[in-house]
Amino acid sequence: MALPILAADVKTGGSMMVPIEGGKYNVWTKRVGHSATKMLTLHGGPGFPHDYLESMEDYLPQNGIEFYYYDQLGVGNSDVPDDNSLWTVDRYREEVEQVRKGLGLDQFILYGHSWGGMLGMEYALAHQDHLKALIISDMTAGITEYEAYAQKLLGELSEADRATLKKYEDAGNYDAPEYQQIMMEKVYAAHVLRMNPWPEPVLRAFNKLNTKIYNTMQGPNEFVITGNFKNWERFNDLSRIKVPTLVIAGRLGTMNPDDIKRMGKLIPNSRVVLTEGSHLEMYDDQDRYFREIVKFIKDVEGGKFKPDKKM
Repeated sequence: MALPILAADVKTGGSMMVPIEGGKYNVWTKRVGHSATKMLTLHGGPGFPHDYLESMEDYLPQNGIEFYYYDQLGVGNSDVPDDNSLWTVDRYREEVEQVRKGLGLDQFILYGHSWGGMLGMEYALAHQDHLKALIISDMTAGITEYEAYAQKLLGELSEADRATLKKYEDAGNYDAPEYQQIMMEKVYAAHVLRMNPWPEPVLRAFNKLNTKIYNTMQGPNEFVITGNFKNWERFNDLSRIKVPTLVIAGRLGTMNPDDIKRMGKLIPNSRVVLTEGSHLEMYDDQDRYFREIVKFIKDVEGGKFKPDKKM
C-alpha cells in the first residue's frame, strides 16, 4: 500500500529538513517566530548542535525577529555521515548557501557564534550579495591570533597547573582526568562560561558534540588547535565585507578584545560591542548581549544603522 504524500503546507512547528549535496544528505532547520525580518543562525563547534542558542527564543521573536536554527551536517538533528572528507571550511561555507536557497532566504541577517562566526565571515566573503547584515559573535578573524591569546589565558594558571597540562599534551593524552579537571574547572569556567551550574541547553549541546568533526577541524579542545583550519586567516580580507556588521564578544571570553576591535576597524560598515561576559556571553551577560543584537537588527531594518567611527 502506497504511503500518502505529505502536503506541502503541513504544519511542522517550523521544522524542515533541507537537502544538500544534490540530495545526498539532509540538514535540519527550524523557524522560530513570524516576521519580515529574518535571521539564519550558525552555531559553534565545529560539531556542536544548535541547542545552546535556545536562549534566543526569549529575546528575538518578541522583538519582531524571525530566526532559524540550523544544525550543520554531521551535527544534532541533521544527517551524520561517516566521512571525514566532508569536514572542511570550504564545504561548510557552500552548505550555508544551499541552506539559504532551501529556506528561500534572501537579503537576510546572518548570525554566527564562535566557529559559526568564522563560517559567517567565509559566507559573507563569497555570497554577501544575499545578505542584509552580518553578526559575528565571539570569533576572531585568524587562528594565529586566537592561539596567541589562548596561550596568554593559559599563562594565568599556576605553574603547577601549566606543568600538568604540558605533561598530558606532550603525551597526547587530552582525556586524562587530571588534564580535564584543570581545563573545565579553571579554564572553561573562567573563559567559556562563567556560571555554575551551566544552563541546561549548554549541557545538552556539549553532550551531543560530534567529537570527530571537532577533532578533525579544531583539535582536542578550545585552547589547542591541531585541526584542518589551523592556518585559517581572514584579517586581510575583512575590508571586502561591506554589509552592516555587528562584531560582538565577551571581554572575559576566549577572544582577544584587541583583535575584536581590530576587526571593527577593518570592516568598513561595522559596529563593535564588548560585553562583560565570556565566550558564551548569551548566558553570562545575557540582557546586554541580546539588547545589543536587537538594537543592531532594528537599526539595520529601520535604515538607522551607523557604523563606528574608524580611528
